[in-house]
This record gives sequence, C-alpha cells and structure tokens, in this order.
Amino acid sequence: MKTGIIGLPQVGKTSLFRILTKANLSEQAYSNPREAHLGVAKVPDDRLDRLAALYNPTKLTHASVEYVDVGAIGQDALKETAYLTHLRSVDALAHVLRAFDDPSIPHVGQVDPLRDIKNVEFDLMVSDLGQIEKRLERLEKDLKKMRTPELEKENDLLKRAKTHIESERPLREMEMTPEDKKRLRGFMFLSEKPILYVLNIGESTTLGADLENAAGKYKLTEVASHLNAGAAAICGKVEAELAEMSDADAAEFLSSYGLKESGLVRLIRTTYALLGLISFFTAGEDECRAWTIPVRSRAVEAAGAIHSDLEKHFIRAETIRWDQLLDAGSEAEARARGTLRLEGKDYIVQDGDVMHIRHSG
Repeated sequence: MKTGIIGLPQVGKTSLFRILTKANLSEQAYSNPREAHLGVAKVPDDRLDRLAALYNPTKLTHASVEYVDVGAIGQDALKETAYLTHLRSVDALAHVLRAFDDPSIPHVGQVDPLRDIKNVEFDLMVSDLGQIEKRLERLEKDLKKMRTPELEKENDLLKRAKTHIESERPLREMEMTPEDKKRLRGFMFLSEKPILYVLNIGESTTLGADLENAAGKYKLTEVASHLNAGAAAICGKVEAELAEMSDADAAEFLSSYGLKESGLVRLIRTTYALLGLISFFTAGEDECRAWTIPVRSRAVEAAGAIHSDLEKHFIRAETIRWDQLLDAGSEAEARARGTLRLEGKDYIVQDGDVMHIRHSG
C-alpha cells in the first residue's frame, strides 16, 4: 500500500519524505523534479514493543508504510504522463501544507493552507473530469453499436461521477457500492483516493499545544472530517533535528516541548488508519512481528498474510488481545484464565490481536 506525498513548491514535502523514510538521497537524485522517489517508513507500535519485552525475541519486525515523493503538484505537472502515472499508482495521498512563516523560503501569496487545499483539490478534480469525459464519449459510440448491461452500468456510474465532480466535490466523497468501486478501480481517479492533510507548522515554545490545535487554527476541521479524509500536523524543523538524535536524546527533546511522541509518529499512524489497515501480531522467542491486513479481514485471510500455505491448510487461530496476554504474563497463564481462545476461519480479526495459526500443512 503506497501513499503519495504531494504539495505545492516550498512546503517541506521532500524534507518530510526524507525524514519519514530515512532516505539518504543526494541532490542529484532531485535533478529531475518530476521523478518519483520511493521509501519505506516503520509504523511505530508500543503494543508490539511491549510484547517484545515479554518474549525477548531474536527478531522484532514492525509493520511498514510505503511513501512516494512525486514532485511538486500543479496544473502543468498533471498534464505530464509520467507524473500522472506515478500519482495514479498510489493508494492514498498525503498533502503537505505550508503553515510556517519563513521569509527566506519563498511562497506565493500569504500562508493559507485552506486555500492551498482548495486549489490542489480543484486540479485533481479537473484531471479526473477530463478522463471521465473521454471515456463517456467512447461509451456513447460503443452503446450505439451494442447495448450490454455492463456498458450501461459503467455509463450510468460515470455520468453520476461527472455530476458529482461538477458540483465541486471530490470522488472520495461520492457514495459507492463495492461493485461501483470495482468498476472505477481501473481509472485510478486522483480525487477518489483517501487524503491526509499534513500541516507543516513553525517551531515554537508551545509546540505540543500548537500541534494539537493546528487543524482548528487553520480551519481544516471541516475538510478533514469529510469521508476518506483526515488531518495531522508536524513541525518539519523539529522533526529534522529529532531524526539526528538517539532515542534517549529525542525523548528528552520532545519532553521539553511537552510531547510524548513526535508529530511524525502520529502522521504514520494516521496514514495507516486512512489506508484502512490494522495490525495483528505473532509473538514468540524467535520473532515478534506486526502483520498488516485490511480492516474486517477474516482469520483465514490473516493467515494468508503470513503465508499462502497457512491460508490453504487453516484449521483454527489461537487468539488473544495483546493487553490480555501482557496481563497474563504468558500464553500458559492466559490459557488457564480462558482468555486465549480458538477462533474459526470466519472470525473478524481485531486490531491488536495476537494470533497463532493452527494448520494441517
């Protein structure tokens, strides 16, 4: 699952990508402003860390999120085939918004994140509208030759999508059935992708409170509450300093701002949720590991995330909540308490479940 980092020029987008993914890219790597860069960020998870403290495993593996830095966005960029290809290939968007004042870094007009959201959203919708109109023209010709139920359904859905966009609403807010979503999947519409608005705020002595209140201060509360949208805030300058520190120094530095965790940690966690993902864990002396699955996955599908053979030969899943396991102190004690239970293949896995798959393979 990939998240594309987008934004206008000089908003701190590329810096955020580098800090998130610890990508050590040279300036030469950015000689082509339209080139995409891919990196992976570890999803911080205190639950997994605490399980690892119980088992003291040989290996500890966190979940991860892929981020793609796709270059500064704008009407011209969205007309370029290579740029569009990179952007359409991602599953969600993280739109970095400038909310800091710095005279040394140029910015067009006043700093106004809400205006920037509207401008970029407009460009995304115009791009989708052009795609829809081309396809509708083709469908009109095809329907004259031969009317099939499938073509008629696609035609009706695209007309509804066109009306929705023309009312200046992105496709992510349009109500769709699973069949509708499947029908549109191949188009990879930009305004249909879930979006996270990332406010890049300035450094201050009250950074903790400023990060908490950023969405309200910059009037993003409403747009972030829309379907398939969310908001997070970071301070790029502080995050860059944290990236150079040891864990102990970083914790002390954050504490001086009244923070328990960095904005980056919350950003990664919010991205994970926006993508509709949860984690379940496997725990033992060899490895404690977080596995990524979509929300509402069944136990047999979770087994398949570990290995296809486990899905094929699934019998039962030994399951317990992570906090119940920690409270019991061991699987044997959890079994004695009755909190470690057996679940069948149709059990809906919950975020934070610890599972051991029983199989016949």
